[in-house]
Amino acid sequence: MFYFEESELEHLIVHQAGNKSQNEELLLSEEEVNIDDTLKEVLVSYFFNSFKEGVFYQFAEESLPDNKVFQSAKIIFETAEELVDESKKITHHLYEQSYHPNIKSGEVYVALFRNCIIEDEVVDALGIFKSETKQPFLKVFAQNDNVQLGHDTGININKIDKACLIFNTEVETGYKVAIIDVSGKSKDAHYWKDDFLALEKRKDDYYQTANYIGICKGFVKDVYNQSNGVERADQIEMLNKTAEYFKEKEEFDIQDFKQNVIANEEVIQAFEEYREKVAEENELEIKDNFDISETAVKKSRAQFKSVLKLDKNFHIYIHGDRQRIVKGYDSSKGMNYYQIYFEKEN
Repeated sequence: MFYFEESELEHLIVHQAGNKSQNEELLLSEEEVNIDDTLKEVLVSYFFNSFKEGVFYQFAEESLPDNKVFQSAKIIFETAEELVDESKKITHHLYEQSYHPNIKSGEVYVALFRNCIIEDEVVDALGIFKSETKQPFLKVFAQNDNVQLGHDTGININKIDKACLIFNTEVETGYKVAIIDVSGKSKDAHYWKDDFLALEKRKDDYYQTANYIGICKGFVKDVYNQSNGVERADQIEMLNKTAEYFKEKEEFDIQDFKQNVIANEEVIQAFEEYREKVAEENELEIKDNFDISETAVKKSRAQFKSVLKLDKNFHIYIHGDRQRIVKGYDSSKGMNYYQIYFEKEN
């Protein structure tokens, strides 16, 4: 993860970029913004607060020689005095990618930060931010012995629309990069990450952990299921054992996982086939051994649901010993049932 408590905003310039396809304006500033300490504090909070996850990207290695943002970042990290000129190039490049009709105009901030802590390393960071959404706000002021109200529109400093932080480390492989894009899965979303920045996910521990958790969950859903004769309680047990493994272990080892979580040769073979299929279809580069990312595990907790839903009448939460719940069928009533064994009632 990264921490910004000690980060210092050293340089900042603001431009405006409209939608090129709509013939909107591109306005490039000639000078950096003069900011006092109070405004710096507000801006640092605005720029950084939305970064929550531990997902890191990098500039796609095959595109590094021609990647305009990567090349500008290198120059700025080497010579901060070049920020004005290079920020113009960055903003112009962003404008050139703004051809989808849904892309909104907005302010583009290019900032250089010192003392950013990322995974125990202190580095500089280049930030590229875009604010697109304006919100109404009230203005309260005194006039002629009365308190009056007015209104205006401005930027919500608690949420930024698009953001990119380029950390000055591992330049040879395309830096470590974190991004935000609130447009999510909308049709114009790809222009920030793909067209403008040309990023790809880093194949780090977070990547490996998140992908394996997704594969395990998918295996239970798609293969280890009732269609193949697996009871729902056994599915839940598999999910619980998987969640426990990733929570308690510091390192993932595929052989250890298969022996202690799956523990059935026929199911292990099915899991291997499913893992290879998913990796090939989704072009995943997964390893057999890696350090488990605690951040990825915490984010995945909602994926492991241990609830056995019985019609609309009962929910049974299974957290432990699978042998204490037994499924049966009552022919006289024509209904399924579960027997649950326990030592004491809390």
